[in-house]
Amino acid sequence: MAEQADKRADLDLQVSLLKEHEVTRLITLVKEIAEKLDVDGSRHPELPGLQKDVAPERVLDALEENQRRISNGG
Repeated sequence: MAEQADKRADLDLQVSLLKEHEVTRLITLVKEIAEKLDVDGSRHPELPGLQKDVAPERVLDALEENQRRISNGG
């Protein structure tokens, strides 16, 4: 059961990272359309941060580091 849970967790992480990548691309596309149409919201200060792709390897490294801390007692 633990092995199945690990596989499900891995699959869930992969799906989440894929969704994050797709949403990032959509944000970029919608922002470009909004800029072309001169929509005020296209200059929102949060957009550059939202357009940055999440690096899967950094996410995995952070998860592994967090797991090591938990395993070592905090």
